[in-house]
Amino acid sequence: MTGPGRKSIVLVTGLSGGGKASILNAMEDVGYETVDNPPLPMLEEMVAAGDRRLAIGVDARTRGFDATAVLDVIERLRRNPGLRVQLVFAWADDGTLLRRYTESRRRHPLAPQGRVADGIVAERALTELLRTAADLVVDTTDLPIAHLRRLIERHFGAGSDDDQVRMIVSLMSFAYPKGLPREADLVFDARFLRNPHYDPILRPRTGLDPEVGAYVEQDPDFVKFFSQLRELVDLLLPRFVQEGKKYATITIGCTGGQHRSVHLIEKLANHLTTRTAANLSDGATQTPWRVYVTHRELARDGAQDAFLMDRPVARREDSDIDKAARALSVQA
Repeated sequence: MTGPGRKSIVLVTGLSGGGKASILNAMEDVGYETVDNPPLPMLEEMVAAGDRRLAIGVDARTRGFDATAVLDVIERLRRNPGLRVQLVFAWADDGTLLRRYTESRRRHPLAPQGRVADGIVAERALTELLRTAADLVVDTTDLPIAHLRRLIERHFGAGSDDDQVRMIVSLMSFAYPKGLPREADLVFDARFLRNPHYDPILRPRTGLDPEVGAYVEQDPDFVKFFSQLRELVDLLLPRFVQEGKKYATITIGCTGGQHRSVHLIEKLANHLTTRTAANLSDGATQTPWRVYVTHRELARDGAQDAFLMDRPVARREDSDIDKAARALSVQA
């Protein structure tokens, strides 16, 4: 059990050009004192010297940088019950990193006299342990700066230092041809379901529209698929909480990322928010997780309300298909 008044320490690392500086700027905006690129041996001294929330940038430019050494520092800091220590890793794909270096005309710190591409490869290998161990991986490949700031505000802004910090559950719809979400913990494929794209009336609409959802749910395997998906999520999320996991990302993909995956993410969000409300009605003082929804392709198309939408309650009433899915679950 953690005690009140714990000081929040966030180490921000990642790939050069991946957005670490932008994350530190956003951390400063939400009230953190920020320090970029201090020598590794000074980290623990810096943490001990101050009493404010602290965000520290650490990367390949840091003197004495070594991923194992960084993880050792984090482990030692986490032994202090007065601290809450998190590791954030900023990431982008190779094409985006190359473009950013070309636009800035900067040299890569791991290839000052060579090709930027070689530096990117070397840095990926050097930081892989940190990416794997990170509490939060931020993929900035297609992430507008305003959305990045919003993400940091959600995770580290007002209320994030609550003693009973809840796991953040991010639900994301996506299109397979545009790549898997790299931060995903769970990935589900909805491409086998009937596709509204082939209906000329439904094609320009999205999975947020009831008519599109009704069309998808008419697939003969929809009820069984959603029921089993929901059961798996219900099994895993409490275990994630027990293990102390701070973030969990569940993704569902389809061909265009506009219809089937969007509808399924909405239904799963409704289920999880309804479940958390039920937990509170049972006498709990706080829900075990907080749900955010992102419809990646809708956000890329300019739908501002499609990115990182907080879902404290279900978005709409259960449909007949929800009731049928629950009945099927009980029968099973």
